[in-house]
Amino acid sequence: MDRSKSENLSVAVRKLDRDTLSFFAKKYVWWKSEDEAGEQPERVIAQVMNIGDFDDVQTLEMLAGTELLKKILNEAEIGQFSPRSWSYWHYRLDLAAVDEVPTMPSRRLG
Repeated sequence: MDRSKSENLSVAVRKLDRDTLSFFAKKYVWWKSEDEAGEQPERVIAQVMNIGDFDDVQTLEMLAGTELLKKILNEAEIGQFSPRSWSYWHYRLDLAAVDEVPTMPSRRLG
């Protein structure tokens, strides 16, 4: 992710309080320390969007708002979303019509 996109996301993420991000980081980014995960809040949010349970997804959407979730999805990195979550969020955030979900981010070789 380039620097300007990262800065724009960081400004939007500030709406989420530290306690909420910390809670999500502990639960969904278990392989990193809280501090490490907190340095990349957009990854924490993407992880909740990808594998979060229903209650956590509802909480995230309520606190973060749909515009931030759209930004996270639109600026997703390769591998951050499963095909199922990718489709779900495009439909849920009204970013795609049925059978018109954009291709997931992928690597291009050669």
